[in-house]
Amino acid sequence: MKSCLSILSLLLLFSINGNCAGSLHRKSTVAADSLNIQPAASAPAKVPQTGAEQTALYLEYLKGKKAGILVNQTSVIGKTPLVDSLVAMGVDIKLIFGPEHGFRGNASNGAKVSDSVDEKTGIPAISLYGKLKKPTKEQMAGLDIMIFDIQDVGARFYTYINTLGHIMEACAENGKELMILDRPNPNGFLVDGPLLEDHLHSGIGMYRIPISHGMTIGEFAQMINGEGWLPGKAQCKLKIIKVADYRHDMPYELPVMPSPNLNTQQSIMLYPHICMFEGTIISQGRGTYMPFTVLGAPQLKGKYAFSFKPQSIKGMSETPLHQDQECYGIDLRKYDMAKLRKSGQINLAWLIEMYKAYPDQARFFDMSQSKQMGNFDKLAGTENLKKQIIAGASEKEIRASWEPGLSAYKTMRKKYLLYP
Repeated sequence: MKSCLSILSLLLLFSINGNCAGSLHRKSTVAADSLNIQPAASAPAKVPQTGAEQTALYLEYLKGKKAGILVNQTSVIGKTPLVDSLVAMGVDIKLIFGPEHGFRGNASNGAKVSDSVDEKTGIPAISLYGKLKKPTKEQMAGLDIMIFDIQDVGARFYTYINTLGHIMEACAENGKELMILDRPNPNGFLVDGPLLEDHLHSGIGMYRIPISHGMTIGEFAQMINGEGWLPGKAQCKLKIIKVADYRHDMPYELPVMPSPNLNTQQSIMLYPHICMFEGTIISQGRGTYMPFTVLGAPQLKGKYAFSFKPQSIKGMSETPLHQDQECYGIDLRKYDMAKLRKSGQINLAWLIEMYKAYPDQARFFDMSQSKQMGNFDKLAGTENLKKQIIAGASEKEIRASWEPGLSAYKTMRKKYLLYP
């Protein structure tokens, strides 16, 4: 039977995705009832092609299905929001779900996002960051399938992998399939850090993984299933549209910034290395237009020449640490990221250096006077790191304490990889 796509839909399809040829290849995964759809063989692309861009691999499958979709501003085909593209191509989207920072990605860090109606499409938009962590039974009842397409950055404390887990839980509970339109991990080459200790589970760390997990969202979903991390070891039925021409070790520059305070490629690459500073008295540049590329505090005047002044910025950081105070410290905006890539390790030198430089070390990890959300132990995933830094442990000694857990994770991770 010929495709029922209208001529308009076909034109939109070809304008958004120039390579619509291809076949569906079914392949079982380690997760029960999972289905990976492989992109058609092609010559190596200059840049990876995201799952969303390969519309020929999933549009037919979505025909006739009532879909829910979890997206944010990174969910695009070319420069067009994924929701707008799919609606134009006839996909029946009933509900839009949004994570931290909201559906359009313009909410401040940690800010509550209210439910609304998307002005462009008229589709209800529901926040999953706040009171509601996952779709309700009533919301899921009106859906045949859930679609997940959000750009992750590969760090344990970046909340989108938690959102993924909640969505998988809702799908498993209600017998719905989850389609993941996979995207590259810009820090996919980095697998390092202490594993999260069980008693430190929180909203910034739900899974026993290192700080930088080195997986795409699709791979991580397989790990959640395979390791039995859903309540009752439930299994979520998965359909993963893989990224074409992607390797974990390849550089990947994001076409859309993933959140208000990760607004440059440099900040995205530095994020796994300096986010732990959110559990200290040191500012990471929130309240400036260069967040996660600078480090400093007012008390470091005279020890560093570089300075910056955090201020309230709507939609980014409205009550930043050290607001309206000159902060002195380290400028990483032009730091050679090839050094971090080559090392393959979380940088601990900056943390140790600034602790030693801070004049009142007893207050370095004391967040009682801070407006920040961080808790150092929860961000690090272990209570040991803070104790080790205070005790003057070397980087070598600190890294040795991450074993054998880190090596065990790396071995386990291999079972779920979709890409070399």
